[in-house]
Amino acid sequence: MSFSILVVDDEPDVEVLFRQQFRRDLRAGRFRMEFATSAPAALQRATEVREPSLILILSDINMPGMSGLEMLPEVRAKRPDVPVIMITAYGDAETRKKAIERGADGLLTKPIDFTMLRREIDTRLGQAA
Repeated sequence: MSFSILVVDDEPDVEVLFRQQFRRDLRAGRFRMEFATSAPAALQRATEVREPSLILILSDINMPGMSGLEMLPEVRAKRPDVPVIMITAYGDAETRKKAIERGADGLLTKPIDFTMLRREIDTRLGQAA
């Protein structure tokens, strides 16, 4: 089975950064990374992937239109089986509290600690296998 991670961020450099950080994993076929540049696009993609291969959603909080925090309850309602980790430049206690209250499984602050994120992905892959 092929596993996917959905990354949601309106910044175009994010896809390049994630593909670079996980290039060995992607080449080896450990998982695929899909990218959505808005919350509505992410909701659509999360709904389309019906098999259990979607193992994690990583979403920026601050995006134009629908924010990641606004998307969170909707994606949790549509895909309660998929963990969601929010990403923000503002890792204050209030943001963390809001994210957890709305269903986030965690919160990463920018700049992203890719070593920690890799451990999280490894854990999700282990649980899905």
